[in-house]
Amino acid sequence: MYAVIETGGKQYKVAKNDIILVEKLAAKKGGEVKLNTVLMVKDGNSLHIGNPHVKGSHVVCEVLGMIRQDKVVAFKYKKRKSEKKKIGHRQNVLKLKVKEIEAGKGS
Repeated sequence: MYAVIETGGKQYKVAKNDIILVEKLAAKKGGEVKLNTVLMVKDGNSLHIGNPHVKGSHVVCEVLGMIRQDKVVAFKYKKRKSEKKKIGHRQNVLKLKVKEIEAGKGS
């Protein structure tokens, strides 16, 4: 069984016991997060596709903690102008472990 969920403007294909990194959510370490924006659920031979979401379905995840991703460096340079600018950014992400996928009926 797997599902396609949407959170933080991105889509993730998840199955039970998968570990995913998502955009920062309001959750504490050791708690649970219920993600309701399920786009598709595949359970054996049955396939539920939402329009845009599958009604009555959700994914329950355990919060493993907040981490920071690797630094992304943006280097801006203009030739013959003696202008250089180096900018770095580290994004905060939430590490989740999928505990349960609840399949509802497709719309």
